[in-house]
Amino acid sequence: MTDSGSVEQPRRPAFGEYATPEEQSSRAGRPLVPPPAVHIPPTAPAAQPVTPTAPAEAAGERPAHPVDRMASIALLAYGLWNVITTVITYLNPSSLLTTLMQAMGISGTFTNYGQARTWGIVAGVVLIVGWVATAAWSVARLRRGKLTWWLPVAGGIVFGMLAAVCLMVPFFADPAVISYLNGQLQK
Repeated sequence: MTDSGSVEQPRRPAFGEYATPEEQSSRAGRPLVPPPAVHIPPTAPAAQPVTPTAPAEAAGERPAHPVDRMASIALLAYGLWNVITTVITYLNPSSLLTTLMQAMGISGTFTNYGQARTWGIVAGVVLIVGWVATAAWSVARLRRGKLTWWLPVAGGIVFGMLAAVCLMVPFFADPAVISYLNGQLQK
């Protein structure tokens, strides 16, 4: 209310005051001009801590446990040394088999030299192939981050037993061993 006592009438809107921009453009006969684009930078995601990844992790592999890695490498190195020294012995196993006969109490000497040399070479090849297979499998497991220390141990046992079986063929074919076993069976 005003001082004069008159009541003020609400004002009527002027032409197009409440019209939308589309209505104003259509009534004026001109195309709708879009409002100027306001560039609002996108909100940046929260900063994530950056952790360096090893090449093995980037390829989906986990790093091996350091103690397991050291133990596996040490066992493989020991196995390689054992294979080398044993293969040298297996190239001429007659002295080894003679010692075995004496340890068992068999009188006489080992005389099956030709067969012993052949089977000694076979036993040496078994040991070499076994070590290479064990080493390759161990490296593959180490790269995947799996425990591997037991693999060189198991490989040594398995392939050592296979090589021993190869040497038992000429040993049990030796005449002195056969006569000893026949004498033991007749008692």
